[in-house]
Amino acid sequence: MTRPAMLEGPRCGAKTRTGGCCRAPAVKGKARCRMHGGAAGSGAPVGNRNALKNGLYTRAAIEARRALRALLREARQTLEQIP
Repeated sequence: MTRPAMLEGPRCGAKTRTGGCCRAPAVKGKARCRMHGGAAGSGAPVGNRNALKNGLYTRAAIEARRALRALLREARQTLEQIP
């Protein structure tokens, strides 16, 4: 009995969580399967978009808080000078 062609082809070389190799067939012309980066459009995005900051910790938000604190400090000093 012969094995199907899919079982004869190259296997994905990705490492699994358990430490073994992924046993899925590699995409034609690639070293990885469709789940590990062989398919078109798969894999990480170009550039480091995961490092983008938003919300409270953006440079603009931090500068705005510093400016507001400086304004409040100045207002308190002005109020203390009024008799």
